[in-house]
Amino acid sequence: MQVEAAGFTREDLAKYPFLKQTAEYIKPLDLQIEDLTSAGMDQILRRTEERINEAILERRITRNTKNLNIEILSYPVALLLVAATENTLIKKRYALSEAKQAAADLVAEPKEKILKVALDFDWKIQLTQKENNEAPTEFIVHFTDYLRNTSHLHDKKWKLTNSILSSGNVYLNKREVARLLEEEIRRRVEKRLEVKLPKYPEDIILVAQRIKKLAEETIGQTEIEEMPKIVVQAAFPPCINALYAEAASAHHLSHIGRFTLTSFLLNIGMTPEAVNEMYKTFSDYNERLTRYQIEHIAGERGSATRYTPPQCSVLQTHGVCRNRDELCRRIYHPLKYYKLKQAAVNPS
Repeated sequence: MQVEAAGFTREDLAKYPFLKQTAEYIKPLDLQIEDLTSAGMDQILRRTEERINEAILERRITRNTKNLNIEILSYPVALLLVAATENTLIKKRYALSEAKQAAADLVAEPKEKILKVALDFDWKIQLTQKENNEAPTEFIVHFTDYLRNTSHLHDKKWKLTNSILSSGNVYLNKREVARLLEEEIRRRVEKRLEVKLPKYPEDIILVAQRIKKLAEETIGQTEIEEMPKIVVQAAFPPCINALYAEAASAHHLSHIGRFTLTSFLLNIGMTPEAVNEMYKTFSDYNERLTRYQIEHIAGERGSATRYTPPQCSVLQTHGVCRNRDELCRRIYHPLKYYKLKQAAVNPS
């Protein structure tokens, strides 16, 4: 009854488990992480692992509404398990998958349901009055909500100047609102994945390890491994040292050289802002384009895929591999070189 009064049914919470109302729905259960390994939780854990695996493999999470309680409960448990992997890429992949699935489902919903979901994110939004609006739009969204959720969308259609704007409001159709809600949902899920408990039960750690193994097999071990947080230039591979020196001297870099250097620096912990600063001395520097390229490589735009440098064999083919040393002969990837060398240079 409480769920219905708030405007969301149990079916809604199963489809859109990130809603604030979901927390209210499961609160009486007082679910603790220790409870996950207790008898009777098998079905929930099984469904939880299914949704995480699908996120990793397919970048979506299809809804299973045969048992609504299991479906609803599997979401907060999934957040705990994904957080337990302590892996940034898995967290981003999961959040993106939840968001994309929800956005796809929202397109098929009545506009009134979409409105309620948008209000859950505190949007200033209302339905258009058709008799007073000739444009094929169904929603009026305040420009601040619009700008917040289009900042990473670079199709020209999302530019405010290309939108129907009146009195500080933007007129949008269902598909456009669903796309902007995808951004809101992704950020909310990512925020909830920031939780870190002091200790996870052993059974939960084992499940998290299975998830990481699947991610390594699917995405690639090099991509999934976390790099040390402190950038150690002394651990750079010779090829990266050469590219870094050229960039510092504002020398022209080939396309693959620039991509290799940028993706390497981002993967070892340098921020997009710091990488952008490095390129500012280049004669062909264009701030908007450079920022877009860096953020795209970092996985902050587009498909949210974080790119890694090419393997050593590819760099050799393109003449980027230079000054090979003894360690180079034992590894196949610049990031693997860095991780091994960093451990030797800074064993603590």
